[in-house]
Amino acid sequence: MKYFKLLCAIAVCIILPLACSCAKPTPVTPGDKDDPAPPVNQKEYVEAAEMPVLAWYSIPPEYATLDRYKELRNAGFTINFSHIYSLTDALQSLDLAQQAGVKVMFMCGDSFRTETERIVNAVKDHPALYGYFLRDEPMNADLPDLGEWAARVRAADSSHPVYLNLNPTYVSEEALGSSYEEHVELFIETVHPTLLSFDNYPVLQNGSVRNDWWYNLEVISKAAREAGIPFWAFALSTAHYPYPVATQASLRLQLYTDLAYGAQCLQYFTYWCPTPGTWDFHDAPIAEDGTKTAVYDLVKAMNKEIQTRAGIFVGCKVNMVYHTGGELPYGVTALSDPLPEPLKYLNTNGGEALVSFLEKGDYQYVMIVNRSHLAEFDYSISFTKDVAQVYADGSIVKIPGRSASRHLDKGDCAIFRLKK
Repeated sequence: MKYFKLLCAIAVCIILPLACSCAKPTPVTPGDKDDPAPPVNQKEYVEAAEMPVLAWYSIPPEYATLDRYKELRNAGFTINFSHIYSLTDALQSLDLAQQAGVKVMFMCGDSFRTETERIVNAVKDHPALYGYFLRDEPMNADLPDLGEWAARVRAADSSHPVYLNLNPTYVSEEALGSSYEEHVELFIETVHPTLLSFDNYPVLQNGSVRNDWWYNLEVISKAAREAGIPFWAFALSTAHYPYPVATQASLRLQLYTDLAYGAQCLQYFTYWCPTPGTWDFHDAPIAEDGTKTAVYDLVKAMNKEIQTRAGIFVGCKVNMVYHTGGELPYGVTALSDPLPEPLKYLNTNGGEALVSFLEKGDYQYVMIVNRSHLAEFDYSISFTKDVAQVYADGSIVKIPGRSASRHLDKGDCAIFRLKK
């Protein structure tokens, strides 16, 4: 009898677990409070994309090796722009760039103007070619000749853009030949660019930020939008008077502000340190003798940080940019009641902020940028509908209750995503 009971107990221990394992699990309705946490590998992230990043005044021909070009790529640059003055050196740059996985903004000195068709035909089919550089910071008087030159380049190669970079707003009207707005309009009408680039270095040695920098972005972004072309903007990575050595906060301020206004390529002036002369250049990412500096590491980290959320910015549409907190910069629009949808409430506790409203695909985004590279602040924000925050690592996390209180570091940004 004891033997029979023992056999029954063993059978129960074997059969019961098997029966349970075959039973259908009870379905769990999404949103139940007992929902299991999603596996880590199912966490949502920003869709991958690559924001073009251009290195101005990059690797000189005498330092041109594959290792140098790989070093450039490892710092997060996607476009090399070396100051090159011969076709031989330019072709070498294209070949090395292709092996390292970067593109080249082509330049080869005065011969490019006089022998445009021959030179374009020599490089236009190279896989590493991005576009053709013609001129930096032209004035109104230069535009007719540049328009004619650009037309000759496009006639020989309509597949790659012509690149010219415009002056900032702090160049005088007397030097430009007109008001700044008229200068930009004349440039577009005369040169017919397929991209609009400008430089403005806002952070000064005394800690202040140029008051007209945001206005410069307003003018350029509006002109690009009306012309139906993208615009490119800069961050200063090489110190020279009156500009200080780059910091994480100064780079964040410049790059995140550029993106908040809709920039489609980020440019650094410079990558390699130019020989000091008229300007006392120093502390570039790569020193004049080719050694890496601490700024190289800053730039590398910054580019990595940008790319984790590049999927938001590449091809996005910026609907409006507002400013709030403290004394507002010249030429911008104040954030005021009634707040634009989907923003319900925002308190920066006196912190100076830029608020950009963007959209891409099925989503709209609200981006807050700390306008100061010297001070941080706490803020509270709420929305009229469900919202998620997009963190610096690219992860997207829903915010319970549509409201949050957060801290914003110097020059940093916060991004919130909502369904349209």
